[in-house]
Amino acid sequence: MSSTRPTTTLWRPTGPRELDLVRELEWRAWPPRLPEQPIFYPVLNEDYAIRIARGWNVKHDGAGFVTRFEVDSEFLGRYPVRQAGGETILELWVPAEELDEFNAHIVGRIAVLHEFH
Repeated sequence: MSSTRPTTTLWRPTGPRELDLVRELEWRAWPPRLPEQPIFYPVLNEDYAIRIARGWNVKHDGAGFVTRFEVDSEFLGRYPVRQAGGETILELWVPAEELDEFNAHIVGRIAVLHEFH
């Protein structure tokens, strides 16, 4: 008898270049961070992701996307939830050197929920 491990839903606001790399990875992983990006920041609620995609990604990249994905909950326990502002501005800080292991714990595919221009 197999048991399904619990998962946690995360969101990630992203620009078109990062989204192209996710597509190349068949919607199953996030690409490696650039040298100036030591942390990967998934967020814990859709509204916060929408605000970043609309307000930051559109301004800097011409388009913003909100993605949603599931990660093994037990694995995520190693990353404390960080409050980056108000009560609902919650994110995880995944060090760039741990991103391959983080990706290995993604369950299913990364989905695009919203697109802004």
